Amino acid sequence: MFSHDRIWAAIDALAARNRMSASGLARRAGLDPTTFNKSKRNAGDGRPRWPSTESLSKVIQATGTSLEEFMALVRGGGDALLSMRRTANVPLLGFAQAGTGGYFDDAGFPVGQGWDEISLPTTSDEAVYALEVSGHSMMPLYRDGDVVIVSPSSSVRRGDRVVVRTRDGEVMAKILQRRTSRSIELGSVNPDYPDLHFTVDQIEWMARILWASQ
Repeated sequence: MFSHDRIWAAIDALAARNRMSASGLARRAGLDPTTFNKSKRNAGDGRPRWPSTESLSKVIQATGTSLEEFMALVRGGGDALLSMRRTANVPLLGFAQAGTGGYFDDAGFPVGQGWDEISLPTTSDEAVYALEVSGHSMMPLYRDGDVVIVSPSSSVRRGDRVVVRTRDGEVMAKILQRRTSRSIELGSVNPDYPDLHFTVDQIEWMARILWASQ
């Protein structure tokens, strides 16, 4: 069951689930776009090439997929795959809305009614919402107009992609580089934008980006 063909089929299925090609999935995970090309799945002498555990870890994280869900794709079906096809409507905000006061509770989740909504595949009852990216500071991972799926309740660790709202009302998508009891350091993927440093009391909330939909 755990075979070379099934692992690659699971990667293709994960890409399709997120409406991406295999190269788009690799790019979303921060890998070389050719990482999952069909031409790289076998060596020149015909020997099978397996994706690295690091590559698998990155695509699982980038798409907000659990290991159990990925293994369901490896198995090629079952109840877990059916649950992966469930959808839910979640709030959709623009970054400008997110920067306006009164739109969020203390945990960083939208409050009130009247939001635009977007339909997303869901695997749990976890409260999430969507933000439409504006600007270019997260290029090439996130482009202007991409929609990122945000989870205020997920734990945030070093290296995670996050949405941050400062107490001045600025909202940004960054990478958490370092967090201490006093300070937070945020990195930009785009080298044209500087890394940022804040004291903890300058940050209103920070939420993890689970995955993105183009």
